[in-house]
Amino acid sequence: MQKKLIKVHPTDNVAVALVNLVAGEVIPFEGENITIEKDVTMKHKIALYPFEEGEKIMMYGVLVGKASAPIAKGGLLSTENVKHQSAKVTAKTDTIGWTKPNVDKWKDRTFMGYHREDGQVGTENVWLFFPLVFCENRNIEILKEIFEKELLKPKAMDYQLLLRSLVNAENGKDESNENSSEAELFNNVTVKFITHQGGCGGIRQDAQSLAKLLAGYVNNPNVAGATVLSLGCQNLQISIFKEALAAINPTSQKPVLIYDQQSIGTIETMMNSVVKDSFAAIKEANKIERTPAPLSKLKIGLECGGSDGFSGISANPTLGVTSDLVTALGGTTILSEFPELCGVEQELVNRCVNEQDGERFLKLMQWYEKSVVDAGSGFDMNPSPGNIKDGLITDAMKSAGAAKKGGTSPIVGVFDYGEYINDPGLHLLCTPGNDVECTTAMVGSGANMVVFTTGLGTPTGNPIAPVVKVSSNTQLYQKMPDIIDFNTGSIITGEKSLEELGEEMLEFLIKVASGEVKTKAALLNQNDFIPWKRGVSL
Repeated sequence: MQKKLIKVHPTDNVAVALVNLVAGEVIPFEGENITIEKDVTMKHKIALYPFEEGEKIMMYGVLVGKASAPIAKGGLLSTENVKHQSAKVTAKTDTIGWTKPNVDKWKDRTFMGYHREDGQVGTENVWLFFPLVFCENRNIEILKEIFEKELLKPKAMDYQLLLRSLVNAENGKDESNENSSEAELFNNVTVKFITHQGGCGGIRQDAQSLAKLLAGYVNNPNVAGATVLSLGCQNLQISIFKEALAAINPTSQKPVLIYDQQSIGTIETMMNSVVKDSFAAIKEANKIERTPAPLSKLKIGLECGGSDGFSGISANPTLGVTSDLVTALGGTTILSEFPELCGVEQELVNRCVNEQDGERFLKLMQWYEKSVVDAGSGFDMNPSPGNIKDGLITDAMKSAGAAKKGGTSPIVGVFDYGEYINDPGLHLLCTPGNDVECTTAMVGSGANMVVFTTGLGTPTGNPIAPVVKVSSNTQLYQKMPDIIDFNTGSIITGEKSLEELGEEMLEFLIKVASGEVKTKAALLNQNDFIPWKRGVSL
């Protein structure tokens, strides 16, 4: 029989409702009876003893809030009686040991990837088009239309076929809406396109930050080469982009075709060159084929979004198990979303192998929090209406569950936004909590795939890296099968353990990395890209 309540950590003074609870219901729990004060929707929390106003609320073994009003034993925790509070951290206080999981069954396993000259291995083989400045977005869109139409031969979407049938019916035509298409010209390479609103009009630091991000995309092992469009007069000069690329990889041999419109002249002249040169380069990229690569070449971004009250006890810790397996195999994982690490800083600092990394993490967190306060807000405003509705009522509560994606591995590096990650192990990367800004950043720092947990459902994808969507509950998996790839709801029902599902997830990721399984985001052609704009517009 399924449990009705779960206490995540032995020191917690609240429990999570695993099912809907009814007022007056008496639940035997840890040797005593808990009487439910009023109806509680699953995913929400109840008090395990009476709270006085001001008392600390502990979950996941850390401080996640304080009672802003008295809460009866068995009472529901809500935004009306709980306020955000997190522990203050100033320095490393302990060194946390780590026992590597047993990875014998995977040590000789491989995935089928695209090997690059610098030793990185891609899970995709993409020729990437992007502008250095928003002024070139229209030209990128034109290139997208013609290259996709001629190279990818996309099928008409169901919505398009529906509209076509309605139009034909209105015009009295009896035409078949059969969805036929020609075969794609190239089998080993795909073309992707990025547009953005940056590159000029802001502070110079934003242009430099965008240059690092775009350089990271070019250096990402999933990219075979790139076509880059420049207007000419923008803040993000070609020289700045080249410097950023050289800083990441001074010996890179990847083909990068750069066109400057103001130097060339007419759009027609430039676009004719772009099309001819890019087609020839794509033809060469198509010669690259998948070959076996060790699992140590996996570099996985860890992301969550649209989280619910189950995310921190099912999807996120399952991903944490997988992350530990990957790092134990010599691979790389990246934990980011700094606003959603608020409250768990002490554990993360203590897990840093190098004291300097711990100090850098705290400085980045303090800078970030100050910038949010200076803007008239705070980390306490992070939980969205959807988060709150489904049980995540404080940022510290949300953060404590979000951090579980990083498992228990030692943290071997701390990086700021736009910095490229080369070394194996678990790393922290300073990014916003915004789903797309964060995913965009991790891929720019080298992730060749992203695993994205969600309790409410989100369609987020990426132009160059597979984004695997993981549901925290079976209801979501069944309700939105078109966007969810992997389900961890069996943790909630008690059918499987975290270790079992973590191992199953790794097996699934190997198939995705090898191109055997396409993610739902890829099938939907969901290519989200949003750079983090830290400065103001000028």
